[in-house]
Amino acid sequence: MAARQHFGTDGIRGRVGTWPISADFMLRLGHAAGGVLGHGARGTVLIGKDTRVSGYMFEAALEAGLVAAGCDVRLLGPLPTPAVAWLTQSLGASAGIVISASHNPFDDNGVKFFGPDGEKLDDALELAIEAAVAQPFTTVDSHALGKAQRVADAAQRYEAFCRGTVAADFSLQGSRIVIDCAHGATYQVAPRVFQALDAALTVIGATPDGFNINAGFGSTQPQALQRAVLDAGADLGIAFDGDGDRVQMVDARGKLVDGDDLLFVLARDLAARGQLHGSVVGTLMSNEALVRAITALGVPFVRANVGDRHVRRALREHGGMLGGEASGHLLCLDRAGAGDGIVTALAVLEALARSGQTLQQACADLDRWPQRTINLRVSAPADALLATPAVRAALVATEHALAGQGRVVLRASGTEPLVRVTVEARDARMVDQLAAQLAETVRLAADIIPGAEAIP
Repeated sequence: MAARQHFGTDGIRGRVGTWPISADFMLRLGHAAGGVLGHGARGTVLIGKDTRVSGYMFEAALEAGLVAAGCDVRLLGPLPTPAVAWLTQSLGASAGIVISASHNPFDDNGVKFFGPDGEKLDDALELAIEAAVAQPFTTVDSHALGKAQRVADAAQRYEAFCRGTVAADFSLQGSRIVIDCAHGATYQVAPRVFQALDAALTVIGATPDGFNINAGFGSTQPQALQRAVLDAGADLGIAFDGDGDRVQMVDARGKLVDGDDLLFVLARDLAARGQLHGSVVGTLMSNEALVRAITALGVPFVRANVGDRHVRRALREHGGMLGGEASGHLLCLDRAGAGDGIVTALAVLEALARSGQTLQQACADLDRWPQRTINLRVSAPADALLATPAVRAALVATEHALAGQGRVVLRASGTEPLVRVTVEARDARMVDQLAAQLAETVRLAADIIPGAEAIP
């Protein structure tokens, strides 16, 4: 299969104004997607976005390209990525497009595509779109041009869907909850969903201005939520990322509860009710304690490559319904077809209500192995860097030092110019020492971007 030029593990993403994250490319991309996904014959394509200021520009460019290809466009406005996936299927659209760079800062942006089934595109379709982008830009005859209009009730439809994923009599009355919307795509819908379930709600990170998405708030920067939970004396906190497909939680003590913890809570609840089918799927980054805890439930655990498309593929191959990443991107296929932060949070809250446990109590049985990840921002191509003799030798030495006592994962990020160094073992001092040594080797082997430092 030919190498992809633009698509990464989660769509196309990069710095705004730098090719291909530019208005002219997005015009061509819309036209190409219209031909491939809309079949150039009055297909209907939905466009949603998060709250980045550049979303206006890219929305207009994609719309123009799609219309020029003969597709009708339905504009959804700011909505979580999973909302676009669900609406694409429920409205019978040919495809859905999300303008977002997820958890990245505001000056990054990108696009994600969904097919008519609400699932992300396979490699063949992404390659077909890339091939179409390279073709001359043409416009259909005027009588065949598409039309664009806004879907006025898109948010209300999605909110009803989210509430419908829990039992009709489920209530959060008496629960004190803080939610952090990361100044992103959940800022309108998430508060309304939880308020409709009668939670005593405190909302932070819900005043987007186009520039503050993920800045000091959200699932990748949970410190604000941790403080807010303690200040409010809340039972727990819920943090979404910029596009709403991830969720992290905070317990009443202000302790972070990540995707591995949440996957354990959900798996145990489903298993206790005899409703957990197939294998549970994690990734290379899943904590070893999670693997052992799931296996102890009598349920197979499968590790997939990092990225929700790989988790989804493994779930399909192993007949599973539950999987996800430590980052908080979880797939609960008994409730939703795409990773959905709001739906996952509701599933966890429903599991807690059934067990009568607090979030802290529900996670207590997961005896986490010490794990440290060091992220290095690099200017050199990450894959080439990892193939250098010095880095390969250091990786082998680290594996030898662990010798069955732990794991090491060295990989290039699929969404950012980062090399991620992860070491996990029972011995916390060994973890810190080996991670630092391996990261230093990577530093010396690469031209680090001036002024950039390792991200904790």
